[in-house]
Amino acid sequence: MYDALSQAKSNVDEWLELAQEDQGQDAFEALAENLNELQKRLDETELATLLNGPDDNSPAILEIHPGAGGVDAQDWAEMLLRMYLRWVESRGFQVAELDRLYGDEAGIKSVTLQIAGPYAYGLLKGEAGIHRLIRISPFDASGRRHTAFASVDVYPDIDTNIEIDVKDEDLRIDVFRASGPGGQHVNRTNSAVRITHLPTNIVVQCQNEKSQLKNKIFAMKVLKARLYERELKELEASKKADYSTKDAIAFGSQIRTYTLQPYRLVKDHRSSFEDSGVDAVLDGRLDEFLRATLLHAHSERKAGNG
Repeated sequence: MYDALSQAKSNVDEWLELAQEDQGQDAFEALAENLNELQKRLDETELATLLNGPDDNSPAILEIHPGAGGVDAQDWAEMLLRMYLRWVESRGFQVAELDRLYGDEAGIKSVTLQIAGPYAYGLLKGEAGIHRLIRISPFDASGRRHTAFASVDVYPDIDTNIEIDVKDEDLRIDVFRASGPGGQHVNRTNSAVRITHLPTNIVVQCQNEKSQLKNKIFAMKVLKARLYERELKELEASKKADYSTKDAIAFGSQIRTYTLQPYRLVKDHRSSFEDSGVDAVLDGRLDEFLRATLLHAHSERKAGNG
């Protein structure tokens, strides 16, 4: 990263010198192009300095669940799923769908993704919380405006070298047939796996693979990630050191509103960052929101430590 930043700076210096000598349009255009590249590299480097948590460079496990709002909320959960998948694609990250439960009429009841890429967890951890959608409901024949909610949870996909003690007697494991939208997508064998961690009542499930064993392995991975995140939160709370994300990770705290009617705006309620390009945001243009969230968390930490 430093080498790329240094090279971008050298390129700007060279083109600046050439533009001063040449005064031609081509030289000025090349200088502008290299200045944009330098700005991009500066932004990336600044962002990297904010991603210094112990698990920030880990892959992420991201879950989406609809909240209040009925079928609108289930449809909203699927819209969020599409938004994150588009963002993952724009970053060149890898994604695996571990579990998806379809809604009865539309949308989804839940989905679990595994996202791998540089600083995947560090970038996405600020997305945890409640996301609100305001729009004219396509499911309301009267054309009234509805508000729908969905929760996003993000956990680090922890390294297997980190020991999380999970006792067999603390687990209840159920197997069932995987569900789908119908037809050839429905599994005819009991390959789906649901694991309940009895002491914490954490429930995870996986039905992505045809093999029951593979689904169990993935489900255990998600369970350990959630237990690990739970321990981290308890430790942070006990030290009263996490000034930046306490509200963001608590279920019921509204972190962002996506308004389609009566005006068009996406607003993050923590950083106050806004974007009127709602369609672009829902199409995966999230980098500015992620950046604003990280900068806000950084300033909150500094204020707390001060």
